[in-house]
Amino acid sequence: MGNGMLLILMLAASVPVFFLLNAWHTKKEEEKFKKSLYGDCSRLAQKEYAPERFARIGSYFLRHPSPGQLDDITWNDLGMDDIFKRMNYTLSASGEEYLYHTLRTLKQEESGLKHLEDVVRFFMEHPDMRVQVQLQMSRLGYTGKFSLYDYLDNLDYLGERSNRKSLIQDLLFLPFLALLWISFSAGVVGLVLLMVYNIITYFKEKGEIDPYITSFAYIMRLLEICGELEKLEIPVCGEETAQLRTHRREMQAMQRNSFWVMDPGRGQSGGNILEAILDYIRMIFHVDLLKFNHMLKHLRKHIEDVDALIGTVGFLETSIAIGIFRTSLKEGYCLPEFGDEGRLTMEAGYHPLISGPVKNGIDAERGVLLTGSNASGKSTFLKTAAVNAVFAQTIHTCTADRFRTAFWQVYSSMALRDDLGAGESYYMVEIKALKRILDAAGKGTKVLCFVDEVLRGTNTVERIAASTQILKSLRGSEILCFAATHDIELTRLLEEEYDNYHFSEVVRDGDVMFDYKLQSGSATTRNAIRLLELMGYAPEIIERAYRQAESFMETGEWKMNAASLDVKSRD
Repeated sequence: MGNGMLLILMLAASVPVFFLLNAWHTKKEEEKFKKSLYGDCSRLAQKEYAPERFARIGSYFLRHPSPGQLDDITWNDLGMDDIFKRMNYTLSASGEEYLYHTLRTLKQEESGLKHLEDVVRFFMEHPDMRVQVQLQMSRLGYTGKFSLYDYLDNLDYLGERSNRKSLIQDLLFLPFLALLWISFSAGVVGLVLLMVYNIITYFKEKGEIDPYITSFAYIMRLLEICGELEKLEIPVCGEETAQLRTHRREMQAMQRNSFWVMDPGRGQSGGNILEAILDYIRMIFHVDLLKFNHMLKHLRKHIEDVDALIGTVGFLETSIAIGIFRTSLKEGYCLPEFGDEGRLTMEAGYHPLISGPVKNGIDAERGVLLTGSNASGKSTFLKTAAVNAVFAQTIHTCTADRFRTAFWQVYSSMALRDDLGAGESYYMVEIKALKRILDAAGKGTKVLCFVDEVLRGTNTVERIAASTQILKSLRGSEILCFAATHDIELTRLLEEEYDNYHFSEVVRDGDVMFDYKLQSGSATTRNAIRLLELMGYAPEIIERAYRQAESFMETGEWKMNAASLDVKSRD
């Protein structure tokens, strides 16, 4: 008896020791993590992106459409997935979904950007407050491979759930308890049978709600961290604090007694006696099922409040991510300037994904036509200007020494492919992409567009004719077009509408060397022919190609007369 009592006492004493050790370990890990947040935060962007995870990152964006958002073609042309990954310094699903939404939603007025700037700068200048917010967002965490919005969209699949059956089963315990006083054995048998029946029906009901426990747990964490964020009283976030308070208050009824459903030890056989007891209470009395149905009913009425809380905490964490991104830019950054004139000025601009970039600048008030050979820098320059235009209207941060622009809708037609699924050729995909830009320009909004190799999917004669007319149409007081081409003919045909710029290269020691510097005027070098010579093509082929190219540059017409091209040597 003495040994048994000693064992019971030892077991009882081990429970608080276990909790204390677990709390100590958790606190130690949190302090270590907190210390790391004061240092180099670049590792926060080192995340693994499984396909299903990346597919759901756009969930918040898809549910909040607004004018001026980047369409899929432009997003993919500019490689914005990689840019998003580069600056995803968030620690929660809400943060990264809102960051994605921010990068795709171009603001069309300066007030929203000014407030964003105030919040970004505050967190950059107050690291203690930043770290406190980051700790809360890390506690919020993620929802797994699905977005919270996926779960919310599927709530209807649960149908109308009633507590009536579970309540009746619980009330049946009363007559069986009373029966114990009349016939103890009959009362015990009745109670046991009722418990068995309740446990059997419990697992069927539990299986139906289990997929939604993840989303409910996330919402409970969201409400908890919103309460903590309210207490911080961030000076520049008065509006956000008020939103947190208002919408969290609407959700408090869902939060009360939610531990029956949200208990982290629920359904786990971890050897904890208290957890085991609570599990049996759930199975026998369906306490968690009753609470779940109550939470579900409340959530269905307050999905907009959940959405508002996600947007608010997402905005705070996105502001922090932008500040960290700025700090990580070793080549520097600037705040954009905005003007009403339809021009774009960039000084020493560079692409944020290029290490050791060659910086370029431009002052464009009418169309820009770029020429130059492959790999000379045309596409990179187009993307540099386009990405900075997007950055200016989304994260109020440009990778340049100076960037002045208007408020645009941004479109591109650059990295297109055949659409085999729809049975469309490259040319069909291309003309549809260009048509959407012309349609947008016809709606009276300012359009900034970037086109790489216009109509490359068709023959030379029709390409030049159609390209000329399309690029002429992409000009006006409300549209600014940057286009790159290999067709040198366009530089003459469009010289009244477009300013010519080019990138050049030098062939030296059998190799092609690029300086990646933007230069005024159209490209004049013909190193493509020079490369034929280096590769050992017959001299007469090289000579005739040179003569034919020179003839075209002088007259604007192609000469095919062999006699006029035959020469023994070049001066």
